[in-house]
Amino acid sequence: MLEGKIDDRESPLHIHLGQVMSRGEKMEFTIQKSIELGVSLITPLFSERCGVKLDSERLNKKLQQWQKIAIAACEQCGRNRVPEIRPAMVLEAWCAEQDEGLKLNLHPRASNSINTLPLPVERVRLLIGPEGGLSADEIAMTARYQFTDILLGPRVLRTETTALTAITALQVRFGDLG
Repeated sequence: MLEGKIDDRESPLHIHLGQVMSRGEKMEFTIQKSIELGVSLITPLFSERCGVKLDSERLNKKLQQWQKIAIAACEQCGRNRVPEIRPAMVLEAWCAEQDEGLKLNLHPRASNSINTLPLPVERVRLLIGPEGGLSADEIAMTARYQFTDILLGPRVLRTETTALTAITALQVRFGDLG
């Protein structure tokens, strides 16, 4: 390391994680570990099957708690920048946002996998659904917004496992892991 120069530990792959909120400590675990794996931005989402119901005051407290978790995760893994945890929003509003890069939706019956995605990829918008998955209407909606359905493998994973597995696979293929 050169004197006076900060060692940049940020991934060259920009991943914006859209995570449908999960119950209990699962969301906190997902936020912590996804930041350790190099996610750049996280947006908590509400969907039809989202089991989390929070009023605005509790949601604001959660957001503050999640940001503290993000800071601690960055300290743990030596990241230079703390990823933003955006305020929660409805799934369709998040999908409708204009963003450059690849838009991915994890789906257990998809025909594409991370290994079949075209190279190179610098930006990914990664959607992780709730426990029980997205509804048929929500899956159709993601297709209207040009999300590509991808499969991680033959097993159905829990929502928190899905996020971390997908992020790891993306970082190995396009980022700085491996």
